[in-house]
Amino acid sequence: MSDHNSKVRVGDLLIEKGIITQEQLMMALDEQKRSGRKFGRAVIDLGFVSEDALLLELSSHFAMPFIDLSRFQFDSKVTRRLPESIARRYRAIILMEEQDQYFVGFMDPLDILAVDEVKRTLKKKIIPAFVKEQEVLNAIDRIYRRTEQIASLAGELDEELGQSDLDLDALLAESDASEAPVVRLLQNIFEDAVQVNASDIHIEPDETVLRVRLRIDGELQEQVMKERRVVSALVSRLKIMSGLDIAEKRLPQDGRFNIRILNRSIDVRLSTLPTQYGEAVVMRLLDQSQGLLNISSLGMTPTILKRFRTLITRPHGMVLVTGPTGSGKSTTLYAALNTLNAENKKIITAEDPVEYRLPRINQVQINTKIGLSFSKILRTALRQDPDIILIGEMRDTDTTEIALRAAMTGHMVLSTLHTNDAISTAMRLMDMGADAYLVASSLRAVIGQRLIRKVCQNCKSPYDLSPQEKSWLIGIGTDPEKHTFYKGEGCHHCSNTGYVGRTGVYELLELDDDMLDALRRNDTGAFIRLAKASDLYLPLSTYALELAVLGKTSISEVFKVSASLDDSALSLESLR
Repeated sequence: MSDHNSKVRVGDLLIEKGIITQEQLMMALDEQKRSGRKFGRAVIDLGFVSEDALLLELSSHFAMPFIDLSRFQFDSKVTRRLPESIARRYRAIILMEEQDQYFVGFMDPLDILAVDEVKRTLKKKIIPAFVKEQEVLNAIDRIYRRTEQIASLAGELDEELGQSDLDLDALLAESDASEAPVVRLLQNIFEDAVQVNASDIHIEPDETVLRVRLRIDGELQEQVMKERRVVSALVSRLKIMSGLDIAEKRLPQDGRFNIRILNRSIDVRLSTLPTQYGEAVVMRLLDQSQGLLNISSLGMTPTILKRFRTLITRPHGMVLVTGPTGSGKSTTLYAALNTLNAENKKIITAEDPVEYRLPRINQVQINTKIGLSFSKILRTALRQDPDIILIGEMRDTDTTEIALRAAMTGHMVLSTLHTNDAISTAMRLMDMGADAYLVASSLRAVIGQRLIRKVCQNCKSPYDLSPQEKSWLIGIGTDPEKHTFYKGEGCHHCSNTGYVGRTGVYELLELDDDMLDALRRNDTGAFIRLAKASDLYLPLSTYALELAVLGKTSISEVFKVSASLDDSALSLESLR
């Protein structure tokens, strides 16, 4: 498949098996000569044979295994013994170690040079196997995660800084951007982050090291670099990209910029913080090219989705989305706006900051420095003849009161509030100074939500509950023997975390006449009792527990949701 002899042997084999014709063999050889690609790749790309069929035939003929990597569980510690540069150059990956030998997957195990180089590097006997090219590339990306490239670029930059006595900012400003190691280091950090769908990048200087941490599915993952000196160069370059003052290192600064990474348009919000060992930087990544979620893909149950769709399409009233920071409230609101965005609706938003830019919608950015607050934008927005108003967050009495009056006088108002659950939201509005009659006249519904991690479907397996978990489930009225619970063992698909991605957990509280009457009377006890007894209401933790029973999440993720909530209503047996 690599040298001339193996090309002829592979070609002859395919002809002998009736897989290709003599004419197709000559065309593949011509294509191989013209493009420089391997013979096997030329046959596949010309459409004469599928990759699976070719590799199965070669595997059988050359008595080498063909391994499907899509569900293969790697031990990343063993896999990383082959340097990333060698793995990428020869499209090779260590599958497993057994006594004094390695099983290694090759895109082309017939390439003697590749096999010899891997063997020389590992200094052990190797047993080659056929693997698909794209699968081996995906596995390399997941397991190595560009850590070697990032570390080597940091080292190169550290060396350059050590040799140079020039003014750093002048050096950066004059550098050819495509060649400057700092730019290439940043590019690799961004590519790694985008590749693993990180929401944030943290660059943190310590006394002797630099930490780069990525927030993936809500959890931070860390890479430590000994090149401590690169911090100021990285921060300066990021400040130039954000249009910030590179000379000001004593005060926090905020900025934003757009970059194109791996053919995706990423909006980066940057915040600097002067710390004991230098400026720390946190960047929030927003993928503008991904498109907004539709509300049907948020993860709501069919019942909640149907009711939510009905609620937001009403002509007036207020719908609130509640939950702590990072619980996905903005995503839910943007998905709602995406549904409502039509040429016959005037929509105005007041946001801090504007996260996703939407066509046809009038989006206004809060700017407290010039007095452009939520309440000021809201007052002006009401003079702009809107049908729908979105307020990023209910922060003060003034904003709350104007929003409630707007909802009462013929506008649909959407907003968020930082409360633990849906039931406590109405009381929080009154705590903020809103009149009970205003809340009762305007508030239609509250969606409470959290984000929980999804168990990796590639490595999930049934899980024996601990005695504490069993007693907790029994304590909330759920029989642990009736259900099977799962957890991820950890594989290359999930970076050995056992989780891939997150999904929303929701509770919907629609306010009926009795609840509204309790609010008007300011009878908190009656309101809570009626809310919990409502036919449509199921608490967040019950929703999370149902996902665990379906094998979509783990019991430990359910714990995270229920830890801050009242568990008294949580029971699978209460699911409707």
